[in-house]
Amino acid sequence: MDVTAYLERIGATRARAADAAALRELHRAHLGAVPFENLSIHLDERISLADDDLFDKIVRRRRGGFCYELNGAFAALLTALGYRVTLTAARVYGGGALGPPFDHLALLCAAEDSGPWLVDVGFGSHSTYPLLFDIRDEQVDPGGRFALIDTSDGDVDVFKDGQPQYRIERRARALVDFTPTCWWQQTSPDSHFTQGTICSRLDGDGRISISGRTLIETRNGIRSEVPLTSDDALLSAYREHFGIVLDRVPGPQG
Repeated sequence: MDVTAYLERIGATRARAADAAALRELHRAHLGAVPFENLSIHLDERISLADDDLFDKIVRRRRGGFCYELNGAFAALLTALGYRVTLTAARVYGGGALGPPFDHLALLCAAEDSGPWLVDVGFGSHSTYPLLFDIRDEQVDPGGRFALIDTSDGDVDVFKDGQPQYRIERRARALVDFTPTCWWQQTSPDSHFTQGTICSRLDGDGRISISGRTLIETRNGIRSEVPLTSDDALLSAYREHFGIVLDRVPGPQG
């Protein structure tokens, strides 16, 4: 892990201690610099969860990724900085039901002065800062109002603004455990990641995204949309807003 290069990628500096204050700043910096995106699936690029490949994609190539990549890489950075990180499996709520096992990767992180914290830089529009995992009172964050609620089987449901987001297991996992579902997410017609392209990141107090061929900006709760009707306009928007340089538009060619 080249910690200096990773910190430069997200525009952060190395703190003196692996404490909660530094964790908060790292979390927000990552969300603002590294986009949640599934472009590799639509560019026929192989997605690897090997540590070196994650670092190469996110830091050297200045790309983003989806949960397994973003939280997998962030876990390695936090570990190198002295945090105690546990990888946990989660199932995402959608259409009133839970997704498959290992549907999502989230992190539990213990800082020197507090924790555990629920850390998640790989869920798109979620909390701006880590959430205290053992607190059951509502936690107010710039991203919304969050609540963590115990389930009858020992898992924890995460709610945002009253809506269930995902259910976390408490059991520690290894990144390799997510490989089969990562492959399913890339290939199955039932996976929402194969249905269309998304690229999104935190932008100040708002969010900027490209969904398909639409540029979406949200500021102060106001959403604006701009169609990107040409290939040049779409590729330029990826470069301008996300620093992603592509030689072709993601999706079927010809």
